[in-house]
Amino acid sequence: MASMPETPAPTVTRTLRFKVRREGYAWLEAAAVEVNQTWNWCNEVSYKAARPYSGPARWLSGFDLDKLSTGATKCFGHIGADTIQKVNAEFARRRRQFRKAKLRWRVSRGRRKSLGWVPFKAASLRRKGRALRFCGKTLRVFEAGRFLGIKQWQDGCFCQDAVGDWWLCLPAPVAIESTAAPQAEVGIDLGLLATATTSDGDVLEAGRGYRDLEQRIANAQRRGHKRHAKRLHRKASRCRANALHRFSRTMVNTYQTIVVGDVSSLKLVRTRMAKAVLDSGWGMLRAQLQYKGESAGRRVRIVSERNTSRACSACGALTGPAGVNGLRVSIGCVVSAGALTTATSTPRRTSWPRGGVPRPCAGTSHRHDTRRRAGHPVRARQGKRVPGRRHEHQSCNR
Repeated sequence: MASMPETPAPTVTRTLRFKVRREGYAWLEAAAVEVNQTWNWCNEVSYKAARPYSGPARWLSGFDLDKLSTGATKCFGHIGADTIQKVNAEFARRRRQFRKAKLRWRVSRGRRKSLGWVPFKAASLRRKGRALRFCGKTLRVFEAGRFLGIKQWQDGCFCQDAVGDWWLCLPAPVAIESTAAPQAEVGIDLGLLATATTSDGDVLEAGRGYRDLEQRIANAQRRGHKRHAKRLHRKASRCRANALHRFSRTMVNTYQTIVVGDVSSLKLVRTRMAKAVLDSGWGMLRAQLQYKGESAGRRVRIVSERNTSRACSACGALTGPAGVNGLRVSIGCVVSAGALTTATSTPRRTSWPRGGVPRPCAGTSHRHDTRRRAGHPVRARQGKRVPGRRHEHQSCNR
């Protein structure tokens, strides 16, 4: 009896990053200049076709740019036809995405120099021992053992960071390892006093990657040491990413279903909390939970936090406090059993899980005694409070 063919394991595509060794930086810099020239040529030709002096306008596609750039490799000494075609396709896609007739120019020198970028097709990159071969140039990367473990890859690129180091970004399929998690589900509340607080009580303390290095960065910028300032910025970014990676890995290894709120960082960065919001890394944490959960067979849900501070924990009625000033009110609503639902006053949003006992979010602080207890009226303040003078209530002088 013939045996059934084995079903291939499901895979997901992940972009692996390898740092290029320093001896290849000069060649990649020269290749990046030719890529910038190709991009600017696409920008000029496409704009002329979209805004002609006479005749109908035409929106050039990536295929049209490929036909117009035939034979351009004779003018370049570092990149080949595959790289030119990738630049044309990327330009056409970005132009269609932003719906603009002209995009920004790529600058190769000066203060506004664009970061290096050299795309390639999968067939253009070949393995040569523990190194790799690209456009006639042999390049070496760190972690060569991990690079040798990749059986196949897709179209990728060489990119440059703000410090000037070059990285190989290589999309490759990764097998999904589905295993049963020890616990069923968890909810994660994002905040500023604590970056993340789970429903089981685990807390990821607010990161101070930038705050701890802020004074050193300011001193380096004041002295004109731009490279040192960029390295400090990269150190802060790595400290933030390390903390988020550890927390997200713990969540994925422990829980089968992970629910995260959809707090928008882009809206809060326009407020006075911009530094704290950017240092928390909410978007990075959600992205890590999503791709790590996909690789491990977990379920990660992004839910809306709309009206969560107003909804009753028992019946779900939207009769709770509303507005910024209403967040200090501790009276909730009357549940179906007739009991009064109350919650401790906090300066930030109070999380009331449905079906559970209302409790304040972890990491809150009581800076002012403005509670509204059931049956106790609130005394109105008389006059303005003088800065530096101790408050008459003992609870504010702790």
